[in-house]
Amino acid sequence: MLSLSEPTVYQSSKCFTTYGTMGYPDPKQLPSKGKPWSVLLAQDFIHKVDAIVPAESVDKLKEKLNDDRFAPKYSRVIMTLGDALNGQFFTQYIKIGNVRMLSECKIGVTNVFTLKNGLLKMYLDKETYERAGLVGQPHGVKGKRGLKPRWVVEYDLRSPASFPGKKGFDRLMYACKNVFNQPLAWLFLNLSQTPDPDPLADFAPVKYTSSPTVTGDCHTLIPVITPPQSSLCKGGKLDLEEFATDMYEWLSLVRLDSPRITAGDTIDPYLSRYSVPNYQDDPKPATLCKVSWQGFIDPNWTRQLLVDLILSTSSRSWFAMSTSSFEKGAAGKGSDCMILRPANSPGEYVMWDVHGHE
Repeated sequence: MLSLSEPTVYQSSKCFTTYGTMGYPDPKQLPSKGKPWSVLLAQDFIHKVDAIVPAESVDKLKEKLNDDRFAPKYSRVIMTLGDALNGQFFTQYIKIGNVRMLSECKIGVTNVFTLKNGLLKMYLDKETYERAGLVGQPHGVKGKRGLKPRWVVEYDLRSPASFPGKKGFDRLMYACKNVFNQPLAWLFLNLSQTPDPDPLADFAPVKYTSSPTVTGDCHTLIPVITPPQSSLCKGGKLDLEEFATDMYEWLSLVRLDSPRITAGDTIDPYLSRYSVPNYQDDPKPATLCKVSWQGFIDPNWTRQLLVDLILSTSSRSWFAMSTSSFEKGAAGKGSDCMILRPANSPGEYVMWDVHGHE
């Protein structure tokens, strides 16, 4: 694994790339250990997923896309933080169940609350942090001009100490009553069985389904989507780094539907000098298909999508999948993961893992 960036005063994120092999996945026992699976499952609040495949390889994937059960589902609900820590909602969904929640936010301006695996995180500005009287840690890169100081406070709500009558929990509830008392819009995702009766129903949730958006008319020159053999030899780190940089840039432009990658693009070189790197000897453009989902998506769903891509795509073909998470607390703190399976290399993968400094 190598880093594609050098830390500077103007850059707050890093990109790590990995070139490795993975075993053939068993659809009845999905993998969870080792890369790339562990990196996918480590993401918390995913808002966009893109799958890029050659047009001739998308037919089998479409069979999965037509199944409504495969579409990610989530809800939007309005409540205060105290509402989530009281009554049956707290007992059934947080203590016993498994939910993920993310409050509405304006990056770097408003306070942000997240809940994952029973762990409550609060990203607070200085004034709110001092009024709440809670114990936290400074958050983000410190000492940069123009950035307001922020703090992060964590509570393990599944701990035996997280009950009314316990000093730390009572202090949190006091802050919920006197400081965090404004209703917020939350994205809500339930990963366990829904209780009966459902405590969420008291807050009039609005349910959403992330339907896929298919773009199948991207005509572009295709670069050589295979890492150079020299990258496997001693001293081949620079060759792998060059390949990884070029491929990440090209795949990112595909995700953005950029006209710079289309065959015959005639942009003025004064405005852009980009060209597709190392395209194949045959200059005929190929057609790509991009399938996108946007919403509040579970990492287990993205793992299932990667398994489906592997099982439905010929070993002679290539595909790429990318996931992007919500930013929390400050700009540049989101994470992004992109996985490429090269052509004629069924067991190999290249992965880019981008994340901000915490």
